[in-house]
Amino acid sequence: MEAEITIAELTDMPEGAYRLLDVRDEVSHRYGTISNAVSMPDVLGAAERGELPCDKTVVLFCMHGQQSLPLAEELREMGYDARSLRGGYGAWLRASLRPVDRSAEIEASLRRRVFHEKLFSRFAKAVVKYELVQPNDKIAVCISGGKDSMLMAKLFQELERCRKFPFELVFLVMDPGYNELNRTVIENNAVTLGVPITVFETQIFDAVDRIEKSPCYLCARMRRGHLYKKAQELGCNKIALGHHYDDVIETILMGMLWSGQTQTMMPKLHSKNFPGMELIRPMYLIREGDIIAWRDANRLHFIQCACHFTDTCSSCRADGAPVSKRMDTKLLIRKLKETNPHVEANIFNSVNNVSLETLISYQKDGTAHSFLDDY
Repeated sequence: MEAEITIAELTDMPEGAYRLLDVRDEVSHRYGTISNAVSMPDVLGAAERGELPCDKTVVLFCMHGQQSLPLAEELREMGYDARSLRGGYGAWLRASLRPVDRSAEIEASLRRRVFHEKLFSRFAKAVVKYELVQPNDKIAVCISGGKDSMLMAKLFQELERCRKFPFELVFLVMDPGYNELNRTVIENNAVTLGVPITVFETQIFDAVDRIEKSPCYLCARMRRGHLYKKAQELGCNKIALGHHYDDVIETILMGMLWSGQTQTMMPKLHSKNFPGMELIRPMYLIREGDIIAWRDANRLHFIQCACHFTDTCSSCRADGAPVSKRMDTKLLIRKLKETNPHVEANIFNSVNNVSLETLISYQKDGTAHSFLDDY
């Protein structure tokens, strides 16, 4: 028996005859995976601990099958009936693409009590609390193709439906060099969700592909600059990004642990390089777990960042180790929550309850201040 299995062969197998294991890192798994798949980036360690079934076929997959195939071969040498899904999650995603307009059904899900309270109500609360949307704004809703930005687009449509004052939306997609599959997934999801996207192209992925130090940071900066520029060309005065509550608390902790700073991801910012433009984050109070629940309830599948690193499976780690400082921080928060269930709220509130009288020093408008100034 070969070490690979096709999607067609997998479909023909009785559901109870195999176990589907996602060997990508947890971040990739949370962005999107195959139905009923279990996240197991450290599959070899699980095998050594006897945690894999011996009476079933173990089907492994990563993004494109490059990482899962050698893992399956190693498991077979250990005596397991292991096979790698040919083409990986990408092939499964391509086979499952159905560009059918389901916008009415998906919008109805946002009006159900559980998602209305956890998604739309928190979205609207952030808009009001941080004064993110003003009369006659023209907002570029920036869609990367992931679950967060796609949900943000739908929430903006809901806000527009029940708006109390006029504002205008442009659903802006920047293609930084996506491969054909990822571009197709974004376009199909836009049809499924009923989001009228405006797409423009750049070559950002090619520009940062050869950068060894902090390519993700440079990529993010370049993306934002292109989004500001295109939004301004379209007559917008704001761009909206899909960062959520979990992004905020992770940023707070990362600043402390990795940069020695107390800082956060702000709910809105004035652009320094594009006068008159503003960045807003209306998902600021929404939990990532609730976004995932909405995605899964609607049987939706989105891309991750889709850059050359994830596209070539280089983000897959066979040893299960974290692939970034953000993932390190995410796992740390999860560990702390085991003994302190309020740790996430406490991290968030730590930058809302700052007392300048108890700070050694701080900066404002580029000027350093010390407690000694007024001692």
